[in-house]
Amino acid sequence: MRSRSGSSMIKTLRGSVCAYTFCLIFGFYSFSLIFASEETIPDTVTLMAYMERTYATVYDYQAKIEVRTYKGDKNFDAERFLYRFKKPNLLRIDIESPRTGMVLVYPDKNGKAVVRLPGFARFFPLHLSPDHFLLKGSFEQPIDKTDLGLLIENIGHSLADQPYRTPNVKEQDGYIVIQVIAQNHFREGVITSYRFFIDKGRWLPVRVEESTPDGRLERSIAFNDLKINVGLSDKIFVLDEPEGNENEQAK
Repeated sequence: MRSRSGSSMIKTLRGSVCAYTFCLIFGFYSFSLIFASEETIPDTVTLMAYMERTYATVYDYQAKIEVRTYKGDKNFDAERFLYRFKKPNLLRIDIESPRTGMVLVYPDKNGKAVVRLPGFARFFPLHLSPDHFLLKGSFEQPIDKTDLGLLIENIGHSLADQPYRTPNVKEQDGYIVIQVIAQNHFREGVITSYRFFIDKGRWLPVRVEESTPDGRLERSIAFNDLKINVGLSDKIFVLDEPEGNENEQAK
């Protein structure tokens, strides 16, 4: 027969072994989760390679874009338009609001942006330089510097050209979000805090947020309903075409 003290010692030993085994399993499981979490978020160099590689396979795209310009904590002005782009440099913008019916295409045969106003003024299109102040707005972004390819290039500049703080990369709501404080892409001498939202399914940027270095949101740009390689015809980038042909590819 075993003594009570012997039985007690065996129970204690068994309990210690079980507790130790549980700690090992739990620790390994926790480590695996942490490692897996880190492994799913690429570093900035890998992210740039993914985006550049993906965009190289794109020959045209369209998106419903919403640009919000913030005036305070929650107040903002919104612009909504259908944006279509075909490599190497053809673009068309159909304004939905606030200037409903306004159409802009770039470039014409002289390298100008053609603006067709709504109503009777449609018969008198404007031919403006792509960096004309009427087209750039308060954020100094020329109309010929609005495509995804240039955005990807500018993200690379923000990450490589001496950012003011170490970039932060995290996953949020199904997106990879890159946050970096860097020189503004279009406003010389202005420092901007950027948040770039990368679609993990396509490895393309689909949203940009611009804030002051102290965190006050100034502007956001969202690429909604992004469609890639839809086969856009060159005809829609010429305003002299009949409207039926122009709008054919927007469906």
